[in-house]
Amino acid sequence: MSNDLSKDVLGAIKKKTGKNITASSVSKIASTVQPDSLENEAELRKLVRSIADMAKIKMNDAQFEHIVKTIKSSGMKTSNIEALMKILIK
Repeated sequence: MSNDLSKDVLGAIKKKTGKNITASSVSKIASTVQPDSLENEAELRKLVRSIADMAKIKMNDAQFEHIVKTIKSSGMKTSNIEALMKILIK
């Protein structure tokens, strides 16, 4: 992650949740992402849940399904994990 963008993402998470998320926490999750993680629905669901848990963002089932659907329809690539973080904190 670029330093400026990662600071922006981490700052937005803190503002939204009131929780400090470290760059190392994000890196730990990002290191588990494989090239097909966003194409494999089971892996995508696990990734979304991991990110939400790390950020301590509570989601109901409808919100969770909306996020998964949004990511799948966006064609987002794993190289842009920061964009995924931004979707979750909106």
